[in-house]
Amino acid sequence: MDQPPKPSPSRVFSPPPELHQSDADEDDENVKQLRECSSVYLALQDCLVNSNRNWKSCQKEVQLLKACNDRRNK
Repeated sequence: MDQPPKPSPSRVFSPPPELHQSDADEDDENVKQLRECSSVYLALQDCLVNSNRNWKSCQKEVQLLKACNDRRNK
């Protein structure tokens, strides 16, 4: 039987800054303290949920959060 091709594992991840902003507004104070990085943090959380907590699959999101946090702390 012919099966449809599987989607490519490589994907370009570039979330818009407001992707999860409303979620962050409703979330606990710890997420709110992240300010402009809160949407990136929530995108990382989504990735971890979708990948069964596989951190290796979410390295792009981890790096985006690190970069955002570094910018915030300057």
